[in-house]
Amino acid sequence: MANSRRRFISQLVQSVGICALGGFVWTGYLNEATSSPLILRPPGALPEKDFLSTCIKCGLCVEACPYDTLILAKPGDKKPLGTPYFIPRNIPCYMCTDIPCVPACPTNALDESLVMSNNKLDINKSKMGVAMVDANSCIAFWGIQCDACYRACPLLGDAISLEYRRNERTGKHAYLIPLVNSQSCTGCGLCEHACVTKKPAIFVRPVEVATGEVGDYYIKGWDKKDQKRVEKAKEIKTHVKNQSATDYLNTEIDYE
Repeated sequence: MANSRRRFISQLVQSVGICALGGFVWTGYLNEATSSPLILRPPGALPEKDFLSTCIKCGLCVEACPYDTLILAKPGDKKPLGTPYFIPRNIPCYMCTDIPCVPACPTNALDESLVMSNNKLDINKSKMGVAMVDANSCIAFWGIQCDACYRACPLLGDAISLEYRRNERTGKHAYLIPLVNSQSCTGCGLCEHACVTKKPAIFVRPVEVATGEVGDYYIKGWDKKDQKRVEKAKEIKTHVKNQSATDYLNTEIDYE
């Protein structure tokens, strides 16, 4: 009877220890999952918060991808477990015209309406991220002719264009500077994949990380679409104290 009691207590302690260890491990995974905001999702993905609450981690989008671009996050990836993502430097999105990963999603975490044009799936409407250029490590800014990212871009001359600038250092050559149009860039990562530098000088980041927000204080007067953006903006009036131009320019100047 005493042996049975000791065995029962020993097993109970072991079970509690295993549960506690599992809790610590799971907590570690959860902390790990929230430690990296720079996650690139498949085409048509909802905003990250909505995506995480809608995605059921089924992996059907990963199975549908014909290029093995998409990966399901596993322990150690520092991303929400079981959710799809991709690393452009390794395997970018190859911009399938039928976007097979999106219709495969059973919960609308990948929303077809976000990649539609004229009632048809249009991969060019996807917003997986935005490419950014590091001028310090991009050899085009050194004067070395390189257009690898430009040539790799599926929206040639639109998402990435080349700007000619005079090379003042030599006085004889021109820079071919890559410029990213954030409005057209889909974030496919083909440019990052093609970059010739050891660590890519052009890289894709989530839209909310890579882009700013103008707000309602500035408007493109020549753009009708931009004018609609501020139709409901409230007027802000400022009052400036009357002061002559001369007094203003001489403010805080000490003549002594």
